[in-house]
Amino acid sequence: MAYTQINKSTAQFDIKLYNGNNNAQTISGISFAPDFTWLKCRSNGYTHMLFDRVRGATKYVSTYTNGSETTSAQSLKSFTSDGFTLGTQDLVANNGNTWVTYNFKANGAGSSNTNGATSSTVSANTTNGFSIVKWSGYNTTVGHGLGVAPDMILVKNLDDAQDFYVYNKQLGKNKFTRLNENGGSITNTTIWNNTDPTSTVFSIGSSPFNNANYIAYCFANTTGFSKFGTYTGSASATKGFVYTGFKPTFMMSANTQTDSNWMMWDNKRNTFNARTKWIHSNGADQEYTQANSVNFLSNGFSFGVTGHPNEAEQYTYMCFGQSLVGSNNVPCTAG
Repeated sequence: MAYTQINKSTAQFDIKLYNGNNNAQTISGISFAPDFTWLKCRSNGYTHMLFDRVRGATKYVSTYTNGSETTSAQSLKSFTSDGFTLGTQDLVANNGNTWVTYNFKANGAGSSNTNGATSSTVSANTTNGFSIVKWSGYNTTVGHGLGVAPDMILVKNLDDAQDFYVYNKQLGKNKFTRLNENGGSITNTTIWNNTDPTSTVFSIGSSPFNNANYIAYCFANTTGFSKFGTYTGSASATKGFVYTGFKPTFMMSANTQTDSNWMMWDNKRNTFNARTKWIHSNGADQEYTQANSVNFLSNGFSFGVTGHPNEAEQYTYMCFGQSLVGSNNVPCTAG
């Protein structure tokens, strides 16, 4: 069995819930200084807000619309050593509402990377397989800093109204999905320049990209911590299991064959199985409840429904969690 680099998953990825009170507040208790925070209101139809240290606090993009980057001085005002400070904007502070935040550790504000044909600013964490990449331009290659080829890449234009594009290694170099739309995959030989990422760079094609500023979030499979790929549903409430090698704390999936929402589950909004509470990245709706939706198991996830996310079709997914670690950092999972 392979070794894991990560003994404590919450030192790399942590989920934090909070309540709004109309006032500025500091959200603390995260196990590290976050470099990327994905914030969504659970109880109201507020947009998803994605912040990172490379672009700097107060600047966010959304998975709900194709809009450009927004700057709001009263949104996420700063990152701290164990969380972040929030302002008084309704989207982050409205009294009586509840939020979930997903927080990732990269490597601070980033540094110059010249591996690609276009230089980039990269904040890379090679331990957990996550990097934040900012660059300008298209029809080029861009360094990502991971040292291994990414399995999933999320790309957003910061200047123009353009979709939030998703590369998935298992879907391949000529397909993409969109976080701001239903999950069906689209064939396009130019989007990734007909080229899969390497251990140093990923490729950005001539269309649909343009001469703008971009941000990308890159993820590589990491033993005992993260998994990105595809699965085929069983359409059975008693069958259907996806092996990850660890117990999930967060999972997101979308059907690649037919239009369906990107559904997001975690172990903080539901602390035990079944995980019935979900939000979707392509909508600003409040949290939904679906009975018997997903179960988080010691070595993967299973389903208790016959429909989405378990239709007899292909799904793309991303998953984070933690295996039980035994001696010599070997993951110990159930069979």
